[in-house]
Amino acid sequence: MSTQTQIPAAARTDDHAFAVWAAEQAGARLLQVREEGLEGKALKDAGDAAAQELLAALLAEHRPEDKVLSEEAMDDKSRLDARRVWIIDPLDGTREFSEPPRDDWAVHVALWVDGDLAAGAVAQPALGETFSTALPSVVPPRTSERPRIAVSRSRPPAFVEALAAELDAELVPMGSAGVKVMSVVRDVADAYVHAGGQYEWDNAAPVAVARAAGLFCSRVDGADLVYNKDDVQLPDLIVCRPELAEEIIDFVKRHGVG
Repeated sequence: MSTQTQIPAAARTDDHAFAVWAAEQAGARLLQVREEGLEGKALKDAGDAAAQELLAALLAEHRPEDKVLSEEAMDDKSRLDARRVWIIDPLDGTREFSEPPRDDWAVHVALWVDGDLAAGAVAQPALGETFSTALPSVVPPRTSERPRIAVSRSRPPAFVEALAAELDAELVPMGSAGVKVMSVVRDVADAYVHAGGQYEWDNAAPVAVARAAGLFCSRVDGADLVYNKDDVQLPDLIVCRPELAEEIIDFVKRHGVG
C-alpha cells in the first residue's frame, strides 16, 4: 500500500519528524477502525492489523534501508547487525482501544541507532496529542503534594503498593504502558514503576520521549535500559521525576519486586 497522505517535507529526512508523522498516521487509521462497528476481540484484532499494515508500509516506503522490530510482526534477526532499527508497537493498550470512548491507548514509534534510542513518538489519538523527541516536552514543577505513581488499572504490582506506602504516594490507575510513561511527561503522575514483564516495543518510544523531557529512566535496579537485543524482553523499568529516582531504586534494592 502507498501512504494515505503526502509525507511532510521534514519527515523525509528528519527521523524525529518521521516518527511523529508515522505515529499520527497510524493513530488516525485506528480512530477509523474504532468507527467500523466492531466490538471486543474483533475490534482488538482489526486495530492491531490495521496499524501494523500502515506502519510497515510507511517504513518500507520512506525508510527502506532500516530494519524494524514490531510487536505485530515476525522478528527479523538481521536487525541485530543493523545500525538503524525502528522499534514499534502499532497499538499499545489494545484492551483500552476496544473500550470506546477510553483514550488511554497509544501508538509507539521509536528509532534505535548505533546502540541507543535516537528518536521517538507516542501518539495518543483519542486524546488528540502526540509526544515526541521532535519537540520535547518540558515537565513542569510537580503540582501535587504527594507523589503520584501510575499503575495498571487491573493489576497493580504488590511491590508498587508497598513503595507507595513508603513514599506516602497516591496510585493513579490507567491503561497502556505508553500512556503511563506519558502521564509522567504530562504531570498527571510523577513516576511509573513496572516489574510485571514487558518487551522492547512496550517502552522504547515512551522512554525516548521521557528522556528528551528530562525524566529519569532505568531498570528497577538503576541499570541502563538496553534495546535491539536478541532477547526482546525488557521486564522492568522506572520512569520518574529525577528527584524521586534515588528513593525508588533504594526501595527496590531493599525490598525487591517479588
